[in-house]
Amino acid sequence: MNIFVFFGALNACISVALGAFGAHGLKGIMDQKYLDIWETGVRYEMYHALGLIAIGILSGILKSSALLSWSGWLMLIGIVLFSGSLYVLSLTKISVLGAITPIGGVAFLASWILLAIAAVKWM
Repeated sequence: MNIFVFFGALNACISVALGAFGAHGLKGIMDQKYLDIWETGVRYEMYHALGLIAIGILSGILKSSALLSWSGWLMLIGIVLFSGSLYVLSLTKISVLGAITPIGGVAFLASWILLAIAAVKWM
């Protein structure tokens, strides 16, 4: 599942770039409330980028399984929906976009649960 290592590394890179952009490019332009929302998106994108890398590595070490595959795809979907909605919300201030964020959060939770189940199966 090298695809998850790829997407993890890509999202880690994007997270660093967007974090720097928020800290240097948006500071003074954007209200602190929206900078905090931006930072939450960046932080969760990085956490889950590392999670994707771990899933990719585990898929290579352990025999690949549907649990790991679903975990990885749900984690990627969570990044797009959770962090993506926070970035767009910060830039546009369209508060209805905040309704998408919890869907991404649920995808994150499901992903971590599937990863835990996969780990228990190999114990």
